[in-house]
Amino acid sequence: MNYWLVKSEPGKWSWDDQVKAKTTHWDGVRNYMATINLKAMRIGDDAFFYHSNEGKEIVGIVEISKEFYLDPNDPSGRFGMVDVTAVEKLPTPVTLAQIKADPKLSEMILVKNSRLSVQPVTPAEWKYITSLAGLKK
Repeated sequence: MNYWLVKSEPGKWSWDDQVKAKTTHWDGVRNYMATINLKAMRIGDDAFFYHSNEGKEIVGIVEISKEFYLDPNDPSGRFGMVDVTAVEKLPTPVTLAQIKADPKLSEMILVKNSRLSVQPVTPAEWKYITSLAGLKK
């Protein structure tokens, strides 16, 4: 299993929207590195759901439920999407400020390339962040 982090502005698509929808496509990604990450996702991989711009915190976990396919809203045919399913809300959100201040997370892509909208998370980072959030994963 691989781990990921996907970002969304809560004014456009929030954790609450994801929970209501349960499963939805993760679309609108137009960055080549983020697209490479989408293509690497496999069914059953988990991803942190991160609220960007407002909140700047990891608030939930989604599971990849459909692998990469072309985004019908991309006229170029170069970009795609995956489907994600809400798994659980974090008992305690983990903020970007916490992550940046923690030496154990200093190498995390969220710290080094905070603008990347879809990014990998190492197993060690996943385990540590879920523990900070109050989960036993």
